[in-house]
Amino acid sequence: MSPVTYSVRVADDPADREACFAVRKEVFVVEQGVPQEIEYDAHDADAVHVLAVREDGLPLGTGRLLYGEAAAARTDGDLTVGSLGRLAVTPEARGLGVGAALVRAIEDAARARGLAAVDLHAQTHALGFYERLGYVAYGPEFPDAGMPHRAMRRAL
Repeated sequence: MSPVTYSVRVADDPADREACFAVRKEVFVVEQGVPQEIEYDAHDADAVHVLAVREDGLPLGTGRLLYGEAAAARTDGDLTVGSLGRLAVTPEARGLGVGAALVRAIEDAARARGLAAVDLHAQTHALGFYERLGYVAYGPEFPDAGMPHRAMRRAL
């Protein structure tokens, strides 16, 4: 079996955005049981979305970056810090490096906007994944969408 070839890009056009939302629905709403009404929010309109797609066009994963005022509530008001969120990889793409590639693409988008660091709220089962990418947990565990999370940050 040959390795899966994929690319990651900023989701600028409507079809790419819809692919991002479809991956989020599959992972968060269907697989994890997150209520659809809290999965999508007003920040989706202005966020930087990234999309991983297999060479045949099949969406494999997505994530988003909030920055500026949109990220302020998640970064203790620090406008030099972006907020990585909604990182989702389809079940069939897990273990292929897609998640790490998406995180790096979001970090690149943050650097391009002059941000000094990226924060995220990680599901506790994913702490090790983010730690391997250089993120450091801080603060206490807290619930989000009924699942335990920790805040994490990585300086860029």
